[in-house]
Amino acid sequence: MAKAPVLTPQAEDFPRWYQDLINKAELADNGPVRGTMVIRPYGYGLWERMQQEMDARIKKAGAQNAYFPMFIPQSYLTKEAEHVEGFAPELAVVTHGGGKELDEPVVVRPTSETIINEYFSKWVQSHRDLPLLINQWANVVRWELRPRVFLRTTEFLWQEGHTAHATYEDARAYASRIHTDVYGDFMTNVLGIDVVLGRKTAKERFAGAINTLTLEGMMGDGKALQMGTSHELGQNFAKAFNTTYQLQGAEREHVWQTSWGVSTRMVGGLIMSHGDDNGLRVPPRLAAVQAVVLAIKGEDAVLAKVREIGAQLEAAGVRVVVDDRTDTPFGRRAVDWELKGVPLRIEVGPRDLEAGTAMLVRRIAGGKEPVSVDSLAAVVPGILEEDQAQLLRESRERRESRTVDVKDINEAVEAAATGWGRISWADLGPEGEAKLAEQGVSVRCLVAADGTVPAADDQPGNYALVARAY
Repeated sequence: MAKAPVLTPQAEDFPRWYQDLINKAELADNGPVRGTMVIRPYGYGLWERMQQEMDARIKKAGAQNAYFPMFIPQSYLTKEAEHVEGFAPELAVVTHGGGKELDEPVVVRPTSETIINEYFSKWVQSHRDLPLLINQWANVVRWELRPRVFLRTTEFLWQEGHTAHATYEDARAYASRIHTDVYGDFMTNVLGIDVVLGRKTAKERFAGAINTLTLEGMMGDGKALQMGTSHELGQNFAKAFNTTYQLQGAEREHVWQTSWGVSTRMVGGLIMSHGDDNGLRVPPRLAAVQAVVLAIKGEDAVLAKVREIGAQLEAAGVRVVVDDRTDTPFGRRAVDWELKGVPLRIEVGPRDLEAGTAMLVRRIAGGKEPVSVDSLAAVVPGILEEDQAQLLRESRERRESRTVDVKDINEAVEAAATGWGRISWADLGPEGEAKLAEQGVSVRCLVAADGTVPAADDQPGNYALVARAY
């Protein structure tokens, strides 16, 4: 009888494969309250690496980290009508505390535009206070009706940036900078996901924004995942909270604002973009563990050698773990590291020791070959970069091969069954967008004819990318 696979094959049941992988790779568990999740150490290690890479880019863009309360007076949300209407179905509201009813209900933070604007209105007085560039790493709560670990959870982790500027042009340029230089660079060059940078339609914009820029990734099953967004808020929140600055004279002007964020949803995107039937495949630039050195046997000489190799790789700048747990069968350990998607396994046993080699197993490119122990520190960094490039190449090839040009709604729905459709926005328009939504297909973004982000919805030559989405 054939041995049952560790994971449900993707082709058989992609959602079940996703859940299997999260469980078997020890990434997360469901929390005790419906829609919440417990992120396990290996999964949290992925998020920490994402934080580190993102935080460096955010700071390079000039933003500083701060922290604001998670409890927001309900009255704050009602100040911007479109914002509160957009979030009303997802709000968690606290009405009692300390054993008594609260004088005013408080909302558990769904996003922080309102509370941050309350303080921006105090902190911004003069044009000299601008631009004000703030970011926070926090948790948020949105009451999710159809939860899925990492993708849609009632509570999740994220960063949210909030900025105030003197002019519309400055705010618009900064939102675009975050979109491309922070998010686009990170997702392409670290996550290895070939995201499409585009503009949301009016229907899909963030509640309260005048423009939303998005990054859309194609997952392994052809569906789309919104990986992050950057919003131009115009002066909507500034007028609601009277956030103004003084010009050279006595005149005061409302600031122009942006907000932008990415979340633990990116962990789900990582899984669905790069995972295969053997488990996760982690891009080397992201991986908290780029290489694991495994002792096949518990002999003293073998244990000494794997520790020596680990030290050499660490000195070469490789993030490495030495697995010398020889009380656990080697096969089980090898499968566990494969499930977790560590890019390289370096296996050492008595025979390898005699030959002066180690078996190098590549998780991304596949295959294994003996490599001289003395050359490992020199060759491993280059192999990691090769495998990083391969993941991005595979992501791009999948998106390009499964995106087709379509002429009408019927063809768009057919294309969305296995991938994405590309249709002229002039031919589709808001009316066609609404008809697609009735069939579970959405316009993920608008892209200009030359592949860049369009300046306006009705810019001539815009096309819409349509897909089924997570």
